[in-house]
Amino acid sequence: MNKHYNVLFLCTGNSARSIMAEAIMNRKGKPTFTAYSAGSHATGHVRPEALRQLELAKFPTDGARSKNWDEFARPGAPELHFVFTVCDNAAKEVCPIWPGQPMTAHWGVPDPAAVTGTPEQIEKAFRDTFMILDRRISLFLCLPLSSLDGLAIKKEIDRIGLE
Repeated sequence: MNKHYNVLFLCTGNSARSIMAEAIMNRKGKPTFTAYSAGSHATGHVRPEALRQLELAKFPTDGARSKNWDEFARPGAPELHFVFTVCDNAAKEVCPIWPGQPMTAHWGVPDPAAVTGTPEQIEKAFRDTFMILDRRISLFLCLPLSSLDGLAIKKEIDRIGLE
């Protein structure tokens, strides 16, 4: 496989989970990985609670934006090697045909934006989401991609999504 990989994290709104996953991968996966995020029905804004979790972890938030997944299916878009859905809704939707047939997996994570309650409960939901994504991405980054064949990689990334 290549020595540099592009990863796309998909969600419905692209306002929290996929934004956090993009930032985590871009920090921890450098220089081997470049991450992007998008939504099937992008909200057009990033949740301030998601940005807060990134800031608390000292991750850059400049440039974080909610965007539609069509942006990555157009000619001239980055060639994708991996596409991960991080919410159940996006996993059930019909995705665009990604040029190059990237490896895909579903890493469902509860939606912190759907949590209601006290500010503390909402913050905890975003923190828990950040921690789940951080763990899964860290496990993914431990895979010896250059020595695994495609089927073995697919099996491992699916397993990570179950943890």
